Amino acid sequence: MATIRKRVGKKATTYRVEIRLKGFPAQNASFRRLTDAKRWAQHTESAIRENRYFKTAQARKHTLGQLIDRYIREELPKKAKNINQKPQLLWWKKELGEYTLADITPDKIAECRDKLLSGNNDSDYKFAPATVVRYMAALSHAFTIAIREWQWLEDSPMKKVRKPSLPRGRVRFLNEDERERLLKACQTSKNEYLFLIVVLALSTGMRKSEILNLEWPDVDLQKERLTVHNTKNKERKVVPLSNLALDLMKKHVHRIDTDLVFPGRINKHKPIDIRTPWETALKTAEIGDFRFHDLRHSAASYLAMNGASLAEIAEVLGHKTLQMVSRYAHLSEAHTSRVVSSMNQKIFGSN
Repeated sequence: MATIRKRVGKKATTYRVEIRLKGFPAQNASFRRLTDAKRWAQHTESAIRENRYFKTAQARKHTLGQLIDRYIREELPKKAKNINQKPQLLWWKKELGEYTLADITPDKIAECRDKLLSGNNDSDYKFAPATVVRYMAALSHAFTIAIREWQWLEDSPMKKVRKPSLPRGRVRFLNEDERERLLKACQTSKNEYLFLIVVLALSTGMRKSEILNLEWPDVDLQKERLTVHNTKNKERKVVPLSNLALDLMKKHVHRIDTDLVFPGRINKHKPIDIRTPWETALKTAEIGDFRFHDLRHSAASYLAMNGASLAEIAEVLGHKTLQMVSRYAHLSEAHTSRVVSSMNQKIFGSN
Protein backbone atom coordinates (compact mmCIF):
# COMPACT_ATOMS: atom_id res chain seq x y z
CA MET A 1 0.00 0.00 0.00
CA ALA A 2 1.06 3.59 -0.57
CA THR A 3 1.73 5.96 2.33
CA ILE A 4 1.99 9.75 1.80
CA ARG A 5 3.69 11.91 4.43
CA LYS A 6 3.60 15.68 4.39
CA ARG A 7 6.86 17.43 5.20
CA VAL A 8 6.89 21.15 5.95
CA GLY A 9 10.30 22.71 5.45
CA LYS A 10 11.64 26.24 5.77
CA LYS A 11 11.59 26.80 2.00
CA ALA A 12 8.85 24.47 0.75
CA THR A 13 6.35 21.78 1.60
CA THR A 14 6.89 18.34 0.05
CA TYR A 15 4.95 15.10 -0.02
CA ARG A 16 6.94 11.89 0.33
CA VAL A 17 5.35 8.73 -1.07
CA GLU A 18 6.38 5.26 0.05
CA ILE A 19 4.98 2.10 -1.54
CA ARG A 20 5.35 -1.24 0.20
CA LEU A 21 3.95 -4.35 -1.48
CA LYS A 22 4.66 -7.87 -0.27
CA GLY A 23 7.27 -9.58 -2.42
CA PHE A 24 8.59 -6.35 -3.96
CA PRO A 25 11.25 -3.86 -2.83
CA ALA A 26 9.94 -0.60 -1.37
CA GLN A 27 9.70 2.39 -3.71
CA ASN A 28 9.64 6.04 -2.71
CA ALA A 29 9.61 9.52 -4.25
CA SER A 30 9.01 13.14 -3.21
CA PHE A 31 6.74 15.74 -4.85
CA ARG A 32 5.91 19.40 -4.39
CA ARG A 33 2.18 18.89 -5.00
CA LEU A 34 -0.14 16.42 -3.31
CA THR A 35 -1.93 15.67 -6.60
CA ASP A 36 1.37 14.63 -8.22
CA ALA A 37 2.16 12.42 -5.23
CA LYS A 38 -1.22 10.69 -5.42
CA ARG A 39 -0.95 10.23 -9.18
CA TRP A 40 2.54 8.72 -8.93
CA ALA A 41 1.44 6.42 -6.10
CA GLN A 42 -1.54 5.16 -8.08
CA HIS A 43 0.37 4.58 -11.32
CA THR A 44 3.42 3.04 -9.66
CA GLU A 45 1.44 0.67 -7.46
CA SER A 46 -0.56 -0.48 -10.48
CA ALA A 47 2.62 -0.96 -12.53
CA ILE A 48 4.27 -2.99 -9.76
CA ARG A 49 1.23 -5.28 -9.44
CA GLU A 50 1.26 -5.81 -13.23
CA ASN A 51 5.03 -6.42 -13.28
CA ARG A 52 5.68 -3.34 -15.44
CA TYR A 53 7.39 -0.95 -13.07
CA PHE A 54 10.79 -2.57 -12.65
CA LYS A 55 11.21 -3.18 -16.40
CA THR A 56 10.51 0.49 -16.99
CA ALA A 57 13.04 1.41 -14.31
CA GLN A 58 15.64 -0.83 -16.00
CA ALA A 59 14.89 0.82 -19.35
CA ARG A 60 15.83 4.18 -17.82
CA LYS A 61 19.06 2.83 -16.35
CA HIS A 62 20.50 1.47 -19.60
CA THR A 63 21.27 3.14 -22.90
CA LEU A 64 20.94 1.57 -26.32
CA GLY A 65 24.72 1.74 -26.58
CA GLN A 66 25.07 -0.45 -23.48
CA LEU A 67 22.52 -2.89 -24.87
CA ILE A 68 24.40 -3.18 -28.18
CA ASP A 69 27.79 -3.58 -26.46
CA ARG A 70 26.47 -6.42 -24.32
CA TYR A 71 24.74 -8.05 -27.29
CA ILE A 72 27.93 -7.94 -29.39
CA ARG A 73 29.93 -9.35 -26.48
CA GLU A 74 27.56 -12.14 -25.41
CA GLU A 75 25.27 -12.99 -28.33
CA LEU A 76 27.18 -12.49 -31.59
CA PRO A 77 29.73 -15.25 -30.79
CA LYS A 78 26.81 -17.71 -30.63
CA LYS A 79 25.80 -17.04 -34.23
CA ALA A 80 27.04 -18.93 -37.28
CA LYS A 81 30.46 -17.89 -38.60
CA ASN A 82 29.00 -16.51 -41.83
CA ILE A 83 26.64 -14.11 -40.01
CA ASN A 84 28.26 -10.76 -39.20
CA GLN A 85 25.84 -8.23 -37.75
CA LYS A 86 28.45 -6.15 -35.92
CA PRO A 87 28.67 -3.36 -38.55
CA GLN A 88 24.88 -2.89 -38.53
CA LEU A 89 24.72 -2.84 -34.73
CA LEU A 90 27.56 -0.33 -34.46
CA TRP A 91 25.71 1.92 -36.91
CA TRP A 92 22.64 1.90 -34.64
CA LYS A 93 24.90 2.63 -31.67
CA LYS A 94 26.38 5.65 -33.47
CA GLU A 95 22.92 6.98 -34.30
CA LEU A 96 20.98 6.27 -31.08
CA GLY A 97 23.48 4.87 -28.59
CA GLU A 98 23.30 7.81 -26.15
CA TYR A 99 19.53 7.47 -25.60
CA THR A 100 18.17 5.42 -22.71
CA LEU A 101 16.08 2.42 -23.75
CA ALA A 102 12.99 4.17 -22.40
CA ASP A 103 13.62 7.02 -24.85
CA ILE A 104 14.05 4.81 -27.93
CA THR A 105 10.72 5.34 -29.67
CA PRO A 106 9.39 3.99 -32.98
CA ASP A 107 9.66 7.44 -34.59
CA LYS A 108 13.41 7.63 -33.79
CA ILE A 109 13.98 4.21 -35.36
CA ALA A 110 11.85 5.13 -38.37
CA GLU A 111 13.92 8.27 -38.86
CA CYS A 112 17.10 6.17 -38.93
CA ARG A 113 15.47 3.72 -41.33
CA ASP A 114 14.69 6.58 -43.70
CA LYS A 115 18.29 7.80 -43.43
CA LEU A 116 19.52 4.48 -44.75
CA LEU A 117 16.98 4.44 -47.56
CA SER A 118 17.49 8.04 -48.67
CA GLY A 119 21.28 8.17 -48.50
CA ASN A 120 21.18 10.94 -45.90
CA ASN A 121 23.89 9.24 -43.83
CA ASP A 122 27.66 9.32 -43.39
CA SER A 123 28.34 7.39 -46.59
CA ASP A 124 25.79 9.33 -48.70
CA TYR A 125 24.85 5.95 -50.11
CA LYS A 126 21.28 4.76 -50.59
CA PHE A 127 20.94 1.30 -49.14
CA ALA A 128 18.71 -1.22 -50.88
CA PRO A 129 15.47 -2.11 -49.03
CA ALA A 130 16.77 -5.65 -48.39
CA THR A 131 19.90 -4.22 -46.74
CA VAL A 132 17.82 -1.89 -44.55
CA VAL A 133 15.69 -4.86 -43.50
CA ARG A 134 18.88 -6.61 -42.35
CA TYR A 135 19.90 -3.53 -40.34
CA MET A 136 16.47 -3.54 -38.68
CA ALA A 137 16.58 -7.30 -38.06
CA ALA A 138 19.91 -7.01 -36.22
CA LEU A 139 18.54 -4.34 -33.87
CA SER A 140 15.23 -6.15 -33.44
CA HIS A 141 16.90 -9.32 -32.18
CA ALA A 142 19.03 -7.30 -29.77
CA PHE A 143 15.83 -5.85 -28.31
CA THR A 144 14.31 -9.34 -28.12
CA ILE A 145 17.23 -10.64 -26.04
CA ALA A 146 17.09 -7.58 -23.78
CA ILE A 147 13.37 -8.23 -23.15
CA ARG A 148 13.38 -12.01 -22.72
CA GLU A 149 16.69 -12.66 -21.01
CA TRP A 150 17.99 -9.45 -19.46
CA GLN A 151 14.66 -7.93 -18.37
CA TRP A 152 15.81 -4.50 -19.52
CA LEU A 153 12.64 -3.72 -21.45
CA GLU A 154 8.96 -4.49 -21.37
CA ASP A 155 8.33 -4.33 -25.11
CA SER A 156 10.23 -3.68 -28.33
CA PRO A 157 9.77 -0.38 -30.17
CA MET A 158 10.61 -2.23 -33.39
CA LYS A 159 7.13 -3.75 -33.47
CA LYS A 160 5.63 -0.43 -34.54
CA VAL A 161 8.19 0.36 -37.25
CA ARG A 162 7.36 -0.70 -40.80
CA LYS A 163 9.98 -2.53 -42.81
CA PRO A 164 10.72 -1.31 -46.35
CA SER A 165 8.86 -3.11 -49.10
CA LEU A 166 11.09 -5.62 -50.82
CA PRO A 167 11.18 -6.13 -54.58
CA ARG A 168 10.44 -9.55 -56.02
CA GLY A 169 13.36 -11.90 -55.45
CA ARG A 170 16.04 -12.08 -58.13
CA VAL A 171 16.00 -15.18 -60.35
CA ARG A 172 19.18 -15.23 -62.43
CA PHE A 173 20.22 -18.67 -63.53
CA LEU A 174 22.60 -20.06 -66.11
CA ASN A 175 21.15 -21.24 -69.39
CA GLU A 176 22.64 -24.35 -70.96
CA ASP A 177 25.20 -22.49 -73.06
CA GLU A 178 26.31 -20.27 -70.16
CA ARG A 179 26.62 -23.28 -67.87
CA GLU A 180 28.89 -25.12 -70.31
CA ARG A 181 31.11 -22.05 -70.80
CA LEU A 182 31.40 -21.41 -67.07
CA LEU A 183 32.25 -25.02 -66.21
CA LYS A 184 34.88 -25.08 -68.94
CA ALA A 185 36.42 -21.85 -67.61
CA CYS A 186 36.46 -23.24 -64.07
CA GLN A 187 37.99 -26.50 -65.23
CA THR A 188 40.91 -24.65 -66.83
CA SER A 189 41.31 -22.25 -63.90
CA LYS A 190 44.65 -22.00 -62.12
CA ASN A 191 42.76 -22.59 -58.88
CA GLU A 192 42.61 -26.34 -58.30
CA TYR A 193 39.44 -26.16 -56.19
CA LEU A 194 37.24 -23.85 -58.27
CA PHE A 195 35.73 -26.46 -60.62
CA LEU A 196 34.65 -28.76 -57.78
CA ILE A 197 33.29 -25.85 -55.73
CA VAL A 198 31.13 -24.62 -58.63
CA VAL A 199 29.92 -28.15 -59.42
CA LEU A 200 28.89 -28.60 -55.78
CA ALA A 201 27.01 -25.29 -55.83
CA LEU A 202 25.17 -26.16 -59.06
CA SER A 203 24.35 -29.75 -58.13
CA THR A 204 23.35 -29.27 -54.49
CA GLY A 205 22.25 -25.63 -54.13
CA MET A 206 24.61 -25.18 -51.17
CA ARG A 207 25.63 -21.67 -50.15
CA LYS A 208 29.17 -20.49 -50.76
CA SER A 209 29.93 -20.37 -47.02
CA GLU A 210 28.56 -23.90 -46.54
CA ILE A 211 30.85 -25.26 -49.25
CA LEU A 212 33.99 -23.39 -48.23
CA ASN A 213 33.60 -24.29 -44.54
CA LEU A 214 32.99 -27.96 -45.31
CA GLU A 215 35.16 -30.36 -43.27
CA TRP A 216 36.14 -33.95 -44.05
CA PRO A 217 34.43 -35.48 -40.97
CA ASP A 218 31.15 -34.23 -42.52
CA VAL A 219 31.80 -35.94 -45.86
CA ASP A 220 30.40 -39.47 -46.17
CA LEU A 221 31.32 -40.83 -49.59
CA GLN A 222 29.96 -44.30 -48.84
CA LYS A 223 26.49 -42.96 -48.09
CA GLU A 224 26.99 -40.33 -50.79
CA ARG A 225 26.14 -37.29 -48.69
CA LEU A 226 27.46 -34.19 -46.96
CA THR A 227 26.36 -32.87 -43.58
CA VAL A 228 26.16 -29.11 -43.06
CA HIS A 229 26.04 -28.07 -39.39
CA ASN A 230 26.18 -24.27 -39.51
CA THR A 231 23.38 -23.33 -41.90
CA LYS A 232 21.87 -19.86 -42.13
CA ASN A 233 18.73 -20.94 -40.26
CA LYS A 234 20.84 -22.74 -37.61
CA GLU A 235 19.54 -26.18 -38.50
CA ARG A 236 21.66 -29.16 -39.56
CA LYS A 237 20.97 -30.45 -43.06
CA VAL A 238 22.10 -33.45 -45.07
CA VAL A 239 23.02 -32.83 -48.71
CA PRO A 240 22.97 -35.77 -51.16
CA LEU A 241 25.88 -36.22 -53.57
CA SER A 242 25.47 -37.78 -57.00
CA ASN A 243 26.93 -38.05 -60.49
CA LEU A 244 29.74 -35.58 -61.28
CA ALA A 245 29.84 -34.01 -57.81
CA LEU A 246 30.24 -37.44 -56.19
CA ASP A 247 32.93 -38.53 -58.67
CA LEU A 248 34.92 -35.33 -58.14
CA MET A 249 34.68 -35.59 -54.33
CA LYS A 250 36.02 -39.16 -54.49
CA LYS A 251 39.04 -37.92 -56.48
CA HIS A 252 39.58 -34.84 -54.31
CA VAL A 253 42.79 -34.97 -52.25
CA HIS A 254 42.18 -35.39 -48.51
CA ARG A 255 44.97 -33.48 -46.75
CA ILE A 256 45.97 -34.85 -43.37
CA ASP A 257 47.18 -31.51 -41.96
CA THR A 258 43.71 -29.91 -41.94
CA ASP A 259 40.06 -30.96 -41.70
CA LEU A 260 38.96 -28.37 -44.25
CA VAL A 261 38.01 -29.76 -47.64
CA PHE A 262 39.04 -26.48 -49.30
CA PRO A 263 41.86 -25.00 -47.17
CA GLY A 264 43.54 -21.69 -47.85
CA ARG A 265 46.95 -21.48 -49.44
CA ILE A 266 48.59 -19.41 -46.70
CA ASN A 267 46.54 -20.49 -43.69
CA LYS A 268 45.43 -24.11 -44.03
CA HIS A 269 43.00 -23.72 -41.13
CA LYS A 270 40.95 -21.08 -42.96
CA PRO A 271 38.87 -21.68 -46.11
CA ILE A 272 40.31 -20.67 -49.46
CA ASP A 273 39.38 -17.29 -50.94
CA ILE A 274 38.02 -17.91 -54.45
CA ARG A 275 36.98 -14.34 -55.27
CA THR A 276 39.73 -13.66 -57.83
CA PRO A 277 39.59 -17.03 -59.66
CA TRP A 278 35.77 -16.85 -59.70
CA GLU A 279 35.77 -13.38 -61.29
CA THR A 280 38.41 -14.53 -63.78
CA ALA A 281 36.28 -17.53 -64.76
CA LEU A 282 33.25 -15.29 -65.36
CA LYS A 283 35.30 -13.03 -67.65
CA THR A 284 36.74 -16.01 -69.51
CA ALA A 285 33.23 -17.45 -69.99
CA GLU A 286 31.92 -14.00 -71.00
CA ILE A 287 29.09 -14.14 -68.46
CA GLY A 288 27.76 -10.87 -67.03
CA ASP A 289 25.36 -9.94 -64.23
CA PHE A 290 26.09 -13.12 -62.32
CA ARG A 291 27.10 -13.67 -58.71
CA PHE A 292 28.27 -16.81 -56.97
CA HIS A 293 24.97 -16.94 -55.05
CA ASP A 294 23.20 -17.19 -58.42
CA LEU A 295 24.58 -20.74 -58.67
CA ARG A 296 22.15 -21.54 -55.85
CA HIS A 297 19.35 -19.89 -57.86
CA SER A 298 20.44 -21.96 -60.85
CA ALA A 299 20.22 -25.21 -58.88
CA ALA A 300 16.73 -24.30 -57.65
CA SER A 301 15.64 -23.30 -61.16
CA TYR A 302 16.88 -26.59 -62.63
CA LEU A 303 14.94 -28.47 -59.95
CA ALA A 304 11.78 -26.52 -60.78
CA MET A 305 12.15 -27.07 -64.51
CA ASN A 306 12.66 -30.80 -63.93
CA GLY A 307 9.39 -31.23 -62.07
CA ALA A 308 10.30 -30.60 -58.40
CA SER A 309 7.55 -29.03 -56.31
CA LEU A 310 8.16 -25.85 -54.31
CA ALA A 311 8.11 -27.92 -51.11
CA GLU A 312 10.81 -30.21 -52.51
CA ILE A 313 12.93 -27.24 -53.60
CA ALA A 314 12.60 -25.70 -50.13
CA GLU A 315 13.73 -28.98 -48.56
CA VAL A 316 16.78 -29.23 -50.82
CA LEU A 317 17.80 -25.61 -50.22
CA GLY A 318 17.10 -25.79 -46.49
CA HIS A 319 14.35 -23.16 -46.31
CA LYS A 320 11.82 -23.41 -43.47
CA THR A 321 8.99 -21.83 -45.47
CA LEU A 322 7.87 -21.73 -49.10
CA GLN A 323 8.10 -17.93 -49.23
CA MET A 324 11.77 -17.94 -50.25
CA VAL A 325 11.20 -20.41 -53.11
CA SER A 326 8.01 -18.84 -54.46
CA ARG A 327 10.18 -16.95 -56.99
CA TYR A 328 10.64 -20.28 -58.84
CA ALA A 329 6.90 -20.97 -59.11
CA HIS A 330 6.69 -19.87 -62.76
CA LEU A 331 9.43 -22.36 -63.65
CA SER A 332 7.45 -25.28 -62.22
CA GLU A 333 4.19 -24.50 -64.04
CA ALA A 334 4.49 -27.61 -66.18
CA HIS A 335 4.77 -29.77 -63.07
CA THR A 336 1.78 -27.98 -61.51
CA SER A 337 -0.26 -28.54 -64.68
CA ARG A 338 0.48 -32.26 -64.59
CA VAL A 339 -0.60 -32.49 -60.95
CA VAL A 340 -3.89 -30.65 -61.63
CA SER A 341 -4.54 -32.68 -64.77
CA SER A 342 -3.94 -35.94 -62.91
CA MET A 343 -6.32 -34.91 -60.11
CA ASN A 344 -9.06 -33.93 -62.57
CA GLN A 345 -8.71 -37.15 -64.50
CA LYS A 346 -9.14 -39.22 -61.35
CA ILE A 347 -12.22 -37.23 -60.27
CA PHE A 348 -14.00 -36.67 -63.59
CA GLY A 349 -12.39 -39.26 -65.84
CA SER A 350 -10.90 -38.71 -69.28
CA ASN A 351 -12.83 -36.83 -71.98
